Amino acid sequence: MIVLLTDFGVADPYVGQVHLRLAEAVPGVPVVDLFHGLPDFAVQASAYLVDAYCQGLPPGAVVMAVVDPGVGGPRHGIALRAGGRSYVGPDNGLFEMVARREGVESCRILAIPAKAAPSFHGRDVFAPAAAALAQGLPLQARDAPLTRFPDWPDEWARVLFIDHYGNAVTGLKAHPELREIEVGGRRLRRARTFSEGAPAEPFFYENANGLIEIAAFGASAADILGLRLSDPLLVLG
Repeated sequence: MIVLLTDFGVADPYVGQVHLRLAEAVPGVPVVDLFHGLPDFAVQASAYLVDAYCQGLPPGAVVMAVVDPGVGGPRHGIALRAGGRSYVGPDNGLFEMVARREGVESCRILAIPAKAAPSFHGRDVFAPAAAALAQGLPLQARDAPLTRFPDWPDEWARVLFIDHYGNAVTGLKAHPELREIEVGGRRLRRARTFSEGAPAEPFFYENANGLIEIAAFGASAADILGLRLSDPLLVLG
């Protein structure tokens, strides 16, 4: 399968254009739209989400991930092998946390086709590379090391994504010993699931991908707390 994670959103034509290219190149191969709401232009924040949301994918899956504010510039496009899966996208830090957790089996810089639009490598560079990998075909690429970002923390205690319910996903793992955090000027206690919280009273819990998520039973935690992307969290105990 080919799995897509991007900051393209679903209201614009970009995801559809990628699907058209993949349907032409690999008809019959499942293409899964896993996450098209990665935070716009936010490569570091998206790196933690890509790692968390790809951990359950089967061996052999091909992940095409794109958050690429530098598209058409000097950054390379890469095909990375890690943890038995292939990852295709920009070499701008988006796969830093995947590489840190899984280790890098191989990394290759992708050739840019002459007819590729400089503003849309997702469609014209990464989709064809993902299609080739899904078919076991060779890539026009050369071996090169992955660009690394060692100063990025293993976990990032910030709000990285807010879903349409107003739940706020963070880059902090839900370690069992964590019982209280502070965010938006409020102290929040841990709950196991939504119904354990009082109505409209924010709390945090371990989401299905192992991250701390801030929520409120039957209400938008983001609205109640005034949360925005990149807001910091403080671990209290």
